[in-house]
Amino acid sequence: MDLLGQFEQAVMTAILALGDNAYGVTIHAKVEELSRPRKIARGAVYATLDRMEDKGLIASWLSDPTPERGGRSKRHYRIEKSGEKALKESARQAQRLLSVITQELRGLAWKPPR
Repeated sequence: MDLLGQFEQAVMTAILALGDNAYGVTIHAKVEELSRPRKIARGAVYATLDRMEDKGLIASWLSDPTPERGGRSKRHYRIEKSGEKALKESARQAQRLLSVITQELRGLAWKPPR
């Protein structure tokens, strides 16, 4: 199993946090929030969603059109079991890295963000 890249982790975390409300626009907004202060291109999020769906990490479906006149369907996303495993392993790796960083930088003025 390949580990997720940092941006893929952010996109998967956004889907996880949004639950049933995970569709393109909300995912992009959440990824920007998680990546602050860095601005994130919407196209980068959509390309990552497509790539992760091709890998079987996430799945998508179209909702019914929104009720307003001319309303459009939204493509919703959910994490598949393989995506859950990849995200958990990436989180474990991040925790191991943070542990070493914190230990090595102990005594310096740097403190990890909460």
